[in-house]
Amino acid sequence: MKDLLIVVDMQNDFVSGSLGTEEAKKIVSNVVDVIKNFDGDIYFTRDTHEEDYLETQEGKNLPVKHCIKGTEGWEIIDDLKGFVKDNVIDKVTFGSKELVEKLDKINQTEGIKSVILVGLCTDICVISNALMLKGFMPEVPIKVIANACAGVTPESHERALESMKTCQVSVE
Repeated sequence: MKDLLIVVDMQNDFVSGSLGTEEAKKIVSNVVDVIKNFDGDIYFTRDTHEEDYLETQEGKNLPVKHCIKGTEGWEIIDDLKGFVKDNVIDKVTFGSKELVEKLDKINQTEGIKSVILVGLCTDICVISNALMLKGFMPEVPIKVIANACAGVTPESHERALESMKTCQVSVE
């Protein structure tokens, strides 16, 4: 049985770039601490868009170019690069189908003891991935570490945490 840590979208554009926030900057050291103290497998998700982002449905709803593949904004932040190996999953939308499929396969073959999520944004990609994982693996404990996540706003961060609790995702 494995413990897994998912580090969601800790990319330059979400921390200090086009969609960066002070809240995102404040959680970086907490995310580093969680990773350093985690005993298990670690996966990173990376929000990934193409140059035509503004023409996509997401781009029309959030018309701010970000995480364009190959740009500095798309890269995982420098504080975490030392932990990145072949454990990055690029995703083109809020929740990652590839992440869910990978973890579901691990659960079927080796078993998953727990999944912990940290990262950005609590109210968009963290909640999307947490609920997708819970839906595919309802008996696997899914946990989110609140002080290692940040939302678009502090209020939306809190709302997302409450929503996840309602859906039996533990919040620490």
